[in-house]
Amino acid sequence: MKLICQNSEYENDLQDLVNLFYDEEENPFSIEQKIELDNNNLKSLIIIGSGCNEQKYEKNTILSNVSELMKKSLIKRFLKNHLYEVLSVISKKSLPWGSLTGVRPTKFARDLIERGETKPHLISEVLVRDYHVSSEKAKLVVQILKNQKCIIKNDKLIDLFINIPICPSRCNYCSFISSEISRVQDKVDVYLDCLIKELEAVKKIIIENFYIVRTIYIGGGTPSVLSAQQLDKLLSYVSFSVNEFTVECGRADTLTREKLEVLKKYGVTRICINPQTFCESTLKRIGRKTTNNQVFEAYKTALELGFVVNMDIIAGLTGERLGIFKRTIKTLLELYPENITIHTLSVKNASQIRGEEIKYKDEIAKMVEFAEKTLIENGYQPYYLYRQKHQIGGLENVGFYRDENVCVFNIDSMEDTSSVIAIGAGAISKRVFSMENRIERQPNCKFIEDYISRIDEMISKKINFFKN
Repeated sequence: MKLICQNSEYENDLQDLVNLFYDEEENPFSIEQKIELDNNNLKSLIIIGSGCNEQKYEKNTILSNVSELMKKSLIKRFLKNHLYEVLSVISKKSLPWGSLTGVRPTKFARDLIERGETKPHLISEVLVRDYHVSSEKAKLVVQILKNQKCIIKNDKLIDLFINIPICPSRCNYCSFISSEISRVQDKVDVYLDCLIKELEAVKKIIIENFYIVRTIYIGGGTPSVLSAQQLDKLLSYVSFSVNEFTVECGRADTLTREKLEVLKKYGVTRICINPQTFCESTLKRIGRKTTNNQVFEAYKTALELGFVVNMDIIAGLTGERLGIFKRTIKTLLELYPENITIHTLSVKNASQIRGEEIKYKDEIAKMVEFAEKTLIENGYQPYYLYRQKHQIGGLENVGFYRDENVCVFNIDSMEDTSSVIAIGAGAISKRVFSMENRIERQPNCKFIEDYISRIDEMISKKINFFKN
């Protein structure tokens, strides 16, 4: 359903909210939102339908004397809240995150506290009262804020991210820019040479600008799709001493003891082995060739070598019901990894599935609720959270930890509290200017072929971007 907004500056955010109530293809009625601002008097007029069936909903507020930047933020909040209230009445639906459409609800809450708009102990009440967030999700935000004890605001601290956008095959839900290994096999060694070239330039940037590397994260894609020799070559150039060094090894079928020993040799402390589900018929349906036994064997070897392990699962995979999902949670708890991440399926245009293919949408909220409740009952605590567009039910992804094993990189990234110097195709560097409350981003080109041909350009841009 398309919303028409008088002011295009707010249209995208308002349309995102409409899409949470109605599928984009649905067109039960027209929606128009008009804005009137006279000095500090703000009025929102929402017109539903047209002609003799037209309904009008009006809401007014007075803006206090604030900066122009803050005024824009307050206007957007007011418009979204009004639109939410109207659509909630018409559709007879409430959304778990209320009128919040952003990726990072915890960052939004933290910003409210830091700007003095509310006290920390009142943030849950404010989210429920002013933004229509459900009491359960508001409590989840509070829990996560309490568990993010590792945040350090120091603009000289950076996280290093290295991207390997290559996978053994493509999952049907995937929307990442990632190539299947069979299609880029002849380019992998050249790509690694370019990564190393960019990494060597990054070392100079770090030294010359007095940065300190806090964490390292090698993601993708599936970095463990590389051979043991290729991993050894790349890691031999990653010469920073850090307490947290993560490598994603999402597909257990790409892991061998030899590869894990290479990771251990170079100081990797944490790996991700991501089953997504322990139902093997689902795995085949979504395009993953991994078996449960491969997951168990990889996990056993990882424990023997002393890695902290994260495991991801997804609520809402094609064809899965609540009972199957509960069995996956039971198996996870039997394995008892230090970190577990619960994702809600996001149906994006770049994936091979569409929303209508998900048959059991009404059960997905129950899956997420069951997972979060059960993990907490079994000693896990939530420590980071983010949302994605087109996420079924407007739900969320939540990372859990036990025994103080939080992933600092995940918190830094999701809360935008630390700069990231990112290398590789599709990698996006980020500079956080904490004193100015400002963030800037610098993307590398998206595709492996372009990255290889433009590596010198990528390095030059990165040097300029990270200059003091």
